[in-house]
Amino acid sequence: MTLKALVQTKRIKHCNASIQVSLEEELERLKKMLNLNPNLKVAWTPDPSKELSGEVKDNTIYIYEVEEEKAIQALRHEVVDHLITSRIVKPLVDLINLLIKAREAEIYKEKEKIVETLSKII
Repeated sequence: MTLKALVQTKRIKHCNASIQVSLEEELERLKKMLNLNPNLKVAWTPDPSKELSGEVKDNTIYIYEVEEEKAIQALRHEVVDHLITSRIVKPLVDLINLLIKAREAEIYKEKEKIVETLSKII
């Protein structure tokens, strides 16, 4: 590897580390401000081929944007999305699933009565 290529590689690695640190600092600021899960982490994995700017998997926010400002904006977007999903959407889905589960046996019994009655008629 030439000296020029080595210097360029070190600059890129420094820049990459700098963006990861900026994202981590921003996430810490947002966690305090919004009282978020303290175990929430951010991983900067730049990938311009991805259609997504970022996504949340388990307790990690993956950011795919290459440029620092876009990456920080994507982080903010994913944090807000995670907040709404975890505090509003997930509890509602859980409640709906409980209601469905509670009525499931009753609905099945009623359906079986109808099937039995109709199968005797025809």
